[in-house]
Amino acid sequence: MKFAAALTLVATFAGTCLAQNKKAGNANSAIIIAGRPMTQADSGMVKQMFFTGLREKTIDNKKQAAELFSRVLQIDPANDASMFELANIAQSQNNIPAAQNLLERAVTVNQDNEWYWMALAGIYEKNNELTKLENALTELIRLKPDKSEYYYDKANAYYLEKRYDEALKLYDKVEELTGQTDELALSRQKVYLRLGDVKKAASAVDQLIAANPTQVRYYLAQAEIYSSNSQLDKAIAILQKAKAVDPKNGMVHLALADIYREQNKPELSYNELEMAFANPDVDIDQKLRIILGYVPKFPEPNAQASALQLSKVMVAAHPSDVKAYAIYGDMLLQNNKVKEAKEAYQKAVSLDGKAYNIQEQLVRIELGQNDFDAAIKDGENSLSMFPNQAWMNYMVGVAWQQKKNYTKAIGYLKSATLLEAQDNNLLAQSYSALGDAYHSTGDNKASDAAYEKAIAIDPDNAYALNNYAYYLSLRNEQLDKAARMSKHSNDLIPNTAAFEDTYAWILFKQKNYAEAKLWTEKSIQHDSGASATKIEHYGDILFFTGDVNGAVQQWTKAKQLGTTSPVLQRKINEKKYSE
Repeated sequence: MKFAAALTLVATFAGTCLAQNKKAGNANSAIIIAGRPMTQADSGMVKQMFFTGLREKTIDNKKQAAELFSRVLQIDPANDASMFELANIAQSQNNIPAAQNLLERAVTVNQDNEWYWMALAGIYEKNNELTKLENALTELIRLKPDKSEYYYDKANAYYLEKRYDEALKLYDKVEELTGQTDELALSRQKVYLRLGDVKKAASAVDQLIAANPTQVRYYLAQAEIYSSNSQLDKAIAILQKAKAVDPKNGMVHLALADIYREQNKPELSYNELEMAFANPDVDIDQKLRIILGYVPKFPEPNAQASALQLSKVMVAAHPSDVKAYAIYGDMLLQNNKVKEAKEAYQKAVSLDGKAYNIQEQLVRIELGQNDFDAAIKDGENSLSMFPNQAWMNYMVGVAWQQKKNYTKAIGYLKSATLLEAQDNNLLAQSYSALGDAYHSTGDNKASDAAYEKAIAIDPDNAYALNNYAYYLSLRNEQLDKAARMSKHSNDLIPNTAAFEDTYAWILFKQKNYAEAKLWTEKSIQHDSGASATKIEHYGDILFFTGDVNGAVQQWTKAKQLGTTSPVLQRKINEKKYSE
């Protein structure tokens, strides 16, 4: 139904409407104004105000135009042309009830104006007032009995009212006027499907196929009829005919893939999908939705492999589309192909330098590979365009921290904390990293404050707990607090050598040598490459437990691992602990 544009045509027909109104008025009786007939002067004033209103409307002065048309109605209450114009203005201001009221008055005055009924039908359609819409269409058919559109629209109204037999009769009338058309055949098909007559619905499309045997869309429509009614073998047969007509048609392959999947034939379904994905004419967004449909099935190997292969095929079909490389990178990452994922993301960024999410993925990979120079370069380039991205500020800050440029690291990490308000995980990590950076600059006060904020946000941030505890122990400060935090970090992530070593060192500082020995041995057990410092500490602990020979053995081992500390040599020579 296409009535929405009716009111926009009013300027062309305004003079005709006004003339029709006057003609109708003269044919009936003189118009009475405030108890007297309208004079010739009144009639002249009405015409002048009406056409002045039209000029104001033309220059988009709707307020002045509405005032003029309203004054016309004050003088001539039966002026249907002014009602029509006011309805036009009301509808443009989305005042649909006022427009409807005015148009209903207009058709009461002048029942033979096609434009009035068209505009009114448009409002009834928009309001879903189907009975009134049907009446308006009946009037339009009365006025224009040879205009097929009105029969067609009335048939569609019957369809919405579920009056299917009446709709079919009107479609027959449309065919008398226009002959068979695609739109008509498909409309009949919808009715037959509503009636549950799959055979007739398919037959309606058969006519289209017979008349247009090379048009694949008709085969697809007929296959949809069969598949939606569980007649899958018939649907496949129709689609195979379509494939013979156009072997590379991606929509045919997608339709077959859907049916084979429903028949639990995964290999056949996948083969059709792969052929559809190789076709650049198939919408890339549709392909993306299909790939993302595999994600809930991860980490099932077949699902991951299928999604990866389809994304690879899609890249070949869409070599200049950033979305293709982005999803390909994601699927490579899901399959632990980090190097290849990085290359895909780099290609995506080269195609669209403003694709922030892809840039973030790329920098994450670079950090994971300890490629800090690349992370800084790509991260700072991204921040030049997206300076308010908290995660990117955090990652660039971490990269500078690893490069031991703590001043720059602190700047980016502080920006991350200022930009983020919702993501507590990011906030906690940022403050924890700030604690590390401030410690490295010797600013213990700022370091402690940052750790306190990190732990306040996330009391179970094991890394913040461990590092804060360790730095306190190095300063021999708040050892009880350090011990509680360190123990909690070990409870959160047990069997972590670094955490166990921290706790052992704090216990040593507290002179709890037996417990310190136990936790150091745990740390060495869980550390495949124990450091010289850890071995030296183990010797220190053994000395205070009374095992001097064992202490000397560990000190000697620490020296063999590369420690050149004069204190360590003194311990070995004197066979006693020394600071």
